[in-house]
Amino acid sequence: MTTAAVENTQLNTKINAESILEFQATLLSHGHFDEATTALATELALKLNLERVSIGISEHGQMQVKAISHSAEVESKHEVNRRIAAAMDEAAEQSALIVYPEMAGSQPRLMLAHVALVRGSGNQVSTIPLVNNGAIFGAITHERNASKLYQPDEIDAFKHIAALLGPVLYLKWNGERPWYARVKQDFSAWFNRHFSMTDVGFKLAMYALTAGLLALLFIPVQYNISAPARLEGSIQRALVAPENGYLQHAYVRPGDKVKAHQVLAELADEDLLLEIRRWQSELAQHENTYSAALAQSDRVQMVVNESKAEEAKTQLALAEAKLSRARIVAPFDGVIIKGDLKQLLGAPVQRGDTLLTIAPADSFRLMIEVDERDISEVKLNQAGKLALVSLPGETLAFKVLRITPAAVSKEERNFFEVEGAIKTADLATLRPGLEGIAKIKAGQHALIWSLTHRLIDWASITFWKWGL
Repeated sequence: MTTAAVENTQLNTKINAESILEFQATLLSHGHFDEATTALATELALKLNLERVSIGISEHGQMQVKAISHSAEVESKHEVNRRIAAAMDEAAEQSALIVYPEMAGSQPRLMLAHVALVRGSGNQVSTIPLVNNGAIFGAITHERNASKLYQPDEIDAFKHIAALLGPVLYLKWNGERPWYARVKQDFSAWFNRHFSMTDVGFKLAMYALTAGLLALLFIPVQYNISAPARLEGSIQRALVAPENGYLQHAYVRPGDKVKAHQVLAELADEDLLLEIRRWQSELAQHENTYSAALAQSDRVQMVVNESKAEEAKTQLALAEAKLSRARIVAPFDGVIIKGDLKQLLGAPVQRGDTLLTIAPADSFRLMIEVDERDISEVKLNQAGKLALVSLPGETLAFKVLRITPAAVSKEERNFFEVEGAIKTADLATLRPGLEGIAKIKAGQHALIWSLTHRLIDWASITFWKWGL
């Protein structure tokens, strides 16, 4: 083995065993990236007997020289630094180690920038890309006097150093970058990893897919306004207490279907029966007295008793009417939607108190609570679909009949009540009080408008409130 080969083997062993930790310690012992890379470049030049070591980082697609051995400051506009950066770009673009002059048996490479770098100096130069997670982020350029040519073991040592120090250099550099620059680079790396492929067919397919998605955003689609909705009877009749009294009987509860003239509840009638008997007795007494006066031709008594008899008849008719109204009857066929009187038996009621509410069982109206932000899109006779909570698998068609002109405030939101008419012949499964979600067809709009108009409207109001 020659003396040079022995020296190179000893150098490689020394680099592998001892110096890597020292190089890493040099990087980590300095607070700033520029200081750390300058110290590292100087130490590499001393340890490896090199004329000059330069470290560069890729920024905006081009290499920027960040550190040169034995130099405290780096001027990017200096001609030598430009040539070093060009040599680093040349190696990074080919993703390969470049050595000039070429070594025997090496793969041919483009090395015009390396030739320009050493022109006139007679030096040797080599550039190794720095890699982190498979992506090139920088490069290290070594320069040496041509009197001692690079040996394969030395090149292997350079590769070993770059492979071990690359991730540490990346962490040091990336940690000092602004957050938005890191996010941009991570996104670019992700995009290049997934979409920057050499397969032309795949690229064309991705471009076509992207164009298709963009076109979909501007193609007019059906825009629907969603809002809470509830079913109500087309007529809701309140059945009230006709007189003061006590609830005696209750025959129905909410949800029960009833027929016209069916008795639903009764008030206590004992007092009314007593009153009827009293007026019947008085009427008979006045009629007898009238008959006696008529027999005696007493005109005065005849007139008096006739008047009292008429008054008794009127009071008797009134008492009988009250007795008939003590029975609460259904005015039409329907279903009870409010009033559980079985819990109030024996309780006093006042004249005018609502006892029951009845609605038709086969005639409904749909009440939709449209948010104030969407009411401008709602028009009369617009069609829509209703999905009830009790029938989630079915939808009912309806059309808009009326838009209430005044807003309603409820549960910290403002909405307008929109009345709709349900278009279906099967009403057997429907009940007043059912709730669901209604969707009103509000015309054609671009998909991107449908997705963003709420946000744009909110931003406009917010900026106006701020005076912008």
